[in-house]
Amino acid sequence: MLTMEEALKQSSTQFATGQIVKGIVIEVRPKEVLVDIGYKSEGVIPANEFDDIKLVKIGDEVDVLIEKLEDKEGMVVLSKEKAEFKKNWDKILTICNEGGTIQGKVKAAVKGGLLVNIGVEAFLPSSQIDIVPPKNLAQFIGNIYEYKVVKINQERQNIVLSRRELIEQRRNDKRAKLLTEMTPGDIRKGTVKNITDFGAFIDLNGIDGLLHITDMSWGRIGHPSEILKVGQDIDVVVLDINREKERVSLGLKQKLSNPWENIDAKYQVGNKVKGKVVNLVPYGAFVELEPGVEGLVHVTELSWTKRIAKPSDMLKAEQEIEAVVLGINREEQKISLGIRQLEANPWDRALDKYPSGTKVKGKIRNLTSYGAFIELEEGLDGMIHVSDISWTRKINHPSEVFKKGDEVEAVVLEVDKTNQRISVGVKQLVVDPWSNIDQYYKVGDLLSGKVTKLASFGAFVGLQHDIDGLVHISQVSEERTDKIKNVLKVGQDVTARVIKIDKTERRIGLSIKAAAYSPEQLKAEQAILDSLKPGEDLVALQHAFDAADESARQQQQSP
Repeated sequence: MLTMEEALKQSSTQFATGQIVKGIVIEVRPKEVLVDIGYKSEGVIPANEFDDIKLVKIGDEVDVLIEKLEDKEGMVVLSKEKAEFKKNWDKILTICNEGGTIQGKVKAAVKGGLLVNIGVEAFLPSSQIDIVPPKNLAQFIGNIYEYKVVKINQERQNIVLSRRELIEQRRNDKRAKLLTEMTPGDIRKGTVKNITDFGAFIDLNGIDGLLHITDMSWGRIGHPSEILKVGQDIDVVVLDINREKERVSLGLKQKLSNPWENIDAKYQVGNKVKGKVVNLVPYGAFVELEPGVEGLVHVTELSWTKRIAKPSDMLKAEQEIEAVVLGINREEQKISLGIRQLEANPWDRALDKYPSGTKVKGKIRNLTSYGAFIELEEGLDGMIHVSDISWTRKINHPSEVFKKGDEVEAVVLEVDKTNQRISVGVKQLVVDPWSNIDQYYKVGDLLSGKVTKLASFGAFVGLQHDIDGLVHISQVSEERTDKIKNVLKVGQDVTARVIKIDKTERRIGLSIKAAAYSPEQLKAEQAILDSLKPGEDLVALQHAFDAADESARQQQQSP
């Protein structure tokens, strides 16, 4: 029989620090568990080494590692986790060489990643959790995943895992399989992964395909977000596959028939149609007749009579309008529309309503450098050219005679339906005084009038019948006149003699100094004037008048 001293000595030789032994739970406390390992004193294990302390029961058998045979209180210090780690480490090294895979449960979130229990504690960096590093690590705690072993440090006894590499590998395998199996025309289920301005990327459960905005709908789309949202499940049509670049083009509208296929049956030239204005551009307005079918109303087809500078002056986006089909080009998928065709063309009846010679009345609507526009009726204007304002006066600008809003009477001169123009004149209301000028004035007549205008070369004098006569600066006085304004003023009454009548140029030459000439003097000066070439401008008569003066002086000096 062993003595007490021999028994204790034998017992101490059976246990050693770092040894793994079996123990029996004899008491469960809130923060620790007491275990009998057959040693002279019980051992203690921290409660946090158990997955759930509430499931631990007295009598449970556990494997423990002896960390210390006796602490200050005489208790054996044990570790359940270290016993498991030591038992599993060699096993893990055998089955999990770097690059191998293993399953484990996420234990906790720590700085930079997750702690994973794979039989021993391993580290999973945040960048290796998923394809996109997650922001909330707590969502993974308690979940079991499969991992790839990327690094083992035997000296420090730590392991680094990657879940991302397994996901990527599986996606690559699935992508390669999909690219092999997939053919154009297939309808595949997918999930909207990302939306851009030019389209959307669709996850086909292994490969991403691009659904371009132009292949989303037969109708007009401003942005893909109008019909899609991230996370949405959709069925798409495979349009094209580039296996070398691993690119897949997808379509959504191709699931529906092309509305242009039977366009001729739906819309015919001359038919009235309704639609919505979807886009305004400088040259016209696009009108949606149905999803995928748009027609263009060119700016020239907006009105028969109004000159529309830009479509937005008449139409606005989203406006519902009616139009007439003018033309259909199925190959180019174009439909021409017109709005003005909804009403009768006023130019069709303009020729009958306004024949040449018709007297009309209207208000001056606009003035330009070349004439004035008079409104004949809604949408129809007549144009009075500056040359058709007066028979006798040279009008430089219509504002000299008219102003906007004036009520004016005129005569229709011509209707040009092709160019949509109506020419009217004011001077044609009266007889051209130059046609009867010989009845009104003769050379030698002594006339009275008022100065109406001054020029550097002379003065214009207003006569009867709305005719102006020109007094050249050389014909003002016997004495030389340097500046006309020094001797004459606008509005001044003068008496002058007619010394020249030019029917071709429609001009009358006057002379103030000749008012007192004798018939002989007048006859001599007239002879010089008659020697001028036909049509020579009266403005250039100074030399002729000077010659006449010199001739008169010589006659007076001769004996």
